[in-house]
Amino acid sequence: MSRSTQENAAAIEAAIAANDERAFEASVAGMSPFEVKNLLVSYAKEGDKASARTLLNAGRGNPNWIATRPREAFFLLGAFSLEEARRALSLPLGLAGMPQKAGCAERFQAFLKAHDGEPGAAFLAQAYDYLVGEGFVADDFVQEWSQGIAGCEYPMPDRILANTEAIVNRYLVGAVCDGQAPAEPVDLFATEGGTAAMCYLFYSLKCNFLVNPGDRMALMTPIFTPYLEIPHLNDYDLDVVNINATTDTADGEHAWQYPDSEIEKLADPSIKLLCLVNPSNPPSYAMDERSRKKLVEVVQKHNPNLLIITDDVYGTFVPHYRSVFADLPRNTACVYSFSKYFGATGWRLATIAVARDNLFDELIGKLPEAKKQVLAARYQSLTDDIARVRFIDRMVADSRLVALNGTAGLGTPQQVQMSLFALQELMDKDGIYRTQMRQLVTDRLACLWKSLGFTLEPDPLRAGYYSVIDLGLWASRLYSDDFAAWLKKNYASLDIVVRLARDTGIVVMDGPGFDAPDWSVRVSLANLDIDAYEQIGTHITAMLADYAEVWKAETAK
Repeated sequence: MSRSTQENAAAIEAAIAANDERAFEASVAGMSPFEVKNLLVSYAKEGDKASARTLLNAGRGNPNWIATRPREAFFLLGAFSLEEARRALSLPLGLAGMPQKAGCAERFQAFLKAHDGEPGAAFLAQAYDYLVGEGFVADDFVQEWSQGIAGCEYPMPDRILANTEAIVNRYLVGAVCDGQAPAEPVDLFATEGGTAAMCYLFYSLKCNFLVNPGDRMALMTPIFTPYLEIPHLNDYDLDVVNINATTDTADGEHAWQYPDSEIEKLADPSIKLLCLVNPSNPPSYAMDERSRKKLVEVVQKHNPNLLIITDDVYGTFVPHYRSVFADLPRNTACVYSFSKYFGATGWRLATIAVARDNLFDELIGKLPEAKKQVLAARYQSLTDDIARVRFIDRMVADSRLVALNGTAGLGTPQQVQMSLFALQELMDKDGIYRTQMRQLVTDRLACLWKSLGFTLEPDPLRAGYYSVIDLGLWASRLYSDDFAAWLKKNYASLDIVVRLARDTGIVVMDGPGFDAPDWSVRVSLANLDIDAYEQIGTHITAMLADYAEVWKAETAK
């Protein structure tokens, strides 16, 4: 914990002890939601030492599940790779050669027969048959797997391995395009998780003069906190316009969709870049068809040069999910991470998808000659014909500061695991894994809201990976508007999350840190077992009742 954070923690402790809400609010001002989350975990752990309670950390979206079948395949594939390496060269003390291509597919089939019945063998046999049936050349993809999993070659192509790209492209058609392949070819850049993808995109946008300090950009909020913070870094210094999800249902609850008036802000051509997480984080709702159509209309009629970054990591949790990338492929770079759906945050696997015919390259081609000369000097080590270096390849080079482009690329073992994750979904024609995964989070979500005293109706746009609980809204529903007004006037929005951590060992995140409503909290449905969500809902309800008792006592005076 940094010294400033320690000082903040001490100030918060003093403010809570003195019941000084103004001092409390001042102490947490400027702290990021994740810094606050770490502080809350420390509070919860301290309470654990003095009691038999268990820390329930619903503050982070790291899933508590893993997809086993593609991992079993990975580990068995590693054994095949070692056989292939020893076949090429085998010396004492564990020195082997490199897997060779000639005849590798035939040897792979023999290997699978010899290991029939072992974990991963059936998966690999099915994957082999699937790829051959799809027109892949067997020796090509088997060699890519055997050399890739051994990690004995630099990634080549550096952007993404050839067969991996074709496999993941097929996967993304189902994951983010609702099964409808884009009309134009799509190129992929394999990255070290979605976080690296975000960094590479912003950095290359800046390096190629597509966004410049002082430019206007838009964020569709609420949104994952780093998207709120990155534009204000001195690296970028962008002027941010929020596109707010403010629509309500007929019952007065949050629908987490965007009214036309908000989307129409994007008609201003001075807004050069739009960033969104879809389905959203923290509300966990996909953008509805009406909003997507409105966005397409505004971009095509009023702001055709708008660049879009869409982060679609939660798309696989929504049936028939369709990304903005599918609607506006020329304008959009799509980030997709394998981390959540397959329980693979530690693998750091993601891709950036860019249509081959895209606005990024078009705008670079229209830059003033002086800026083109700057870029020619920047990328001169790549080729003599800088104008032909596409934006996606510039991202690859920029990811290694251009000079180290020769050793760029995601590690080949990671790419092999990525291809196996994608193959699981491609081969699962009955959607068994998908159905189980969605049901897992749906059951947890229903349990949470039942313990809060409410029943959630099914919603085809709800991913359910997180849930935002608007405590101000529920305070009005459960007690009165006067109580809700009193609560917001007398207590800081972080008060309940701090008290939950200190008094119950429950960690949730403060909604306003994501530009969600005041007095809201974000609960992750990914990282705890179902019984924990009943406890979380029960404690939140009880704590709201405690505030209500104070309010009743004060109003009775």
